[in-house]
Amino acid sequence: MTAGILYIVAAPSGAGKTSLVKRLVDTTPGVVVSISHTTRPPRPGEEDGAHYHFVTDPAFEAMRAEGAFLEHARVFGNRYGTSRAAVEARLAAGLDVILEIDWQGARQVRALAPASATVFILPPSRETLRQRLACRGQDSPETIERRMAAALDELSHYAEFDYLVVNDQFSAALEALRSIVIANRQRREAQLTRQRELLTALLS
Repeated sequence: MTAGILYIVAAPSGAGKTSLVKRLVDTTPGVVVSISHTTRPPRPGEEDGAHYHFVTDPAFEAMRAEGAFLEHARVFGNRYGTSRAAVEARLAAGLDVILEIDWQGARQVRALAPASATVFILPPSRETLRQRLACRGQDSPETIERRMAAALDELSHYAEFDYLVVNDQFSAALEALRSIVIANRQRREAQLTRQRELLTALLS
C-alpha cells in the first residue's frame, strides 16, 4: 500500500484556513484532517473527538512527557498537540493527512518529517483580514487588536512554507489547494509503489 502524504496548512487567524481545509476534505477522497488534542474548553457546538480531543492540562503534560506529540504549542494560554501515533497510522493506511497548525508547529513537524508538504493561506489584504476578525462578533475591540497582532506575526513566517495560497475568492483558493494535493500525488516518489506493476510491464 502506498503511504499517504503529510500536509501542513497554516494561516493567520481570519484567513479562512479551517473552512478551506474542511471543504477540501469533504470533496477530495483520501484526504483527512488530523484532530488535535487541546486543553481549552469546548466551544458551543464542538464535540470531543470530532473537533478536538479535549484533555486536562495534567493529561496533556503526561502525553508530552511520553513523546506522544508530533508537535505541540501554547496558543493564547491553551495547549495544542498532534498525536504522532494517530498521524502515522493514517499515513500508513494510504491517507493524505492535513495538520492545521501554526508556524511553530510547522517547524517541529518539518524537523521530524522533512518530506511533508507545507501550505500557507494568505488573506487578500490587511483590511480584509481585520474585517474577517471583526465580523465574528464574539470578541471585544481589544481582543480583535490582539488577534490582529498575532495574525501579522504569523504572516511574517510565510517564507518557511512550500506553497502560498491567497484566499480571496473561496472557490479559487479551494481549487488551488486541491491542485497541490493532486500534483503531489503524481510525484515520482508517490507513484513508484502505486505504479510499480505498470512500470515493470512498460519496461519489460
